[in-house]
Amino acid sequence: MGDNELNSTRQRWGGRVAVVTGASSGIGRAITLSLLKAGMRVAVCARRLEAIEGLGAEAGAPEAFFAHRADLRAEDEIAGFFQAARERWQGVHVLVNNAGLGFAGELASQDSDQWREMLEVNVLALCICTQQALAQMNEHNEESHIIHIGSMGGHRVPPGSNGVYCATKFAVRALTESLRQEMHATQRPVRVTNISPGLVETGFATHYAGSTDAATKTYGALKCLQSEDIAGAVLYALAQPAHVQIHDILVRPTEQGS
Repeated sequence: MGDNELNSTRQRWGGRVAVVTGASSGIGRAITLSLLKAGMRVAVCARRLEAIEGLGAEAGAPEAFFAHRADLRAEDEIAGFFQAARERWQGVHVLVNNAGLGFAGELASQDSDQWREMLEVNVLALCICTQQALAQMNEHNEESHIIHIGSMGGHRVPPGSNGVYCATKFAVRALTESLRQEMHATQRPVRVTNISPGLVETGFATHYAGSTDAATKTYGALKCLQSEDIAGAVLYALAQPAHVQIHDILVRPTEQGS
């Protein structure tokens, strides 16, 4: 991420309020730090408060940071988080729906509890967070932006991939386009962006495969993207002038074949 994106985002969004989900590690953490450095006020939530509460100080902006304990699988806790952020500052202007997870497994044999968790976090929580943010955006009716962090798994299904995980990311693409059409039809000043990363070196592979060794093998196969690369894509989308909507960004490592 370069100074140009930081400065442009600061000029357009400085002092405005952003909500970032899934900020305790990896991409969400990098996005949170980047938005704080760009002069935004940032609210984040996690089931474990200790995993997120130090991010404001790390970015040198503790007064612009708000951490709240919430489980994204519980609709009432999502609503409570958005209300708490609104009471602390003002209505949200930027939402980054980053939270997501996956489990390796085959359709013929995988535990349905894992399907349910992927669908609840990757799709349903994204929809509920979007609805909560839109309600606040509607109140102030100022320029706003909703960004979904999807996946290259929402554009193709490589052999050996988890079909349900990919299905959730295909759903994110559909929801992005549906939301864009809604905002266009109602002439609301809300831009919509989907960012689809390829292989990013985070803790995702360890969780997905259930094995540190498998994650090490995956990340060692090529030079992967870093979380900061995706944070840079978020800043790029935000920094564009009001008449420019970056709707879809696909980001792969140069060495990734598909």
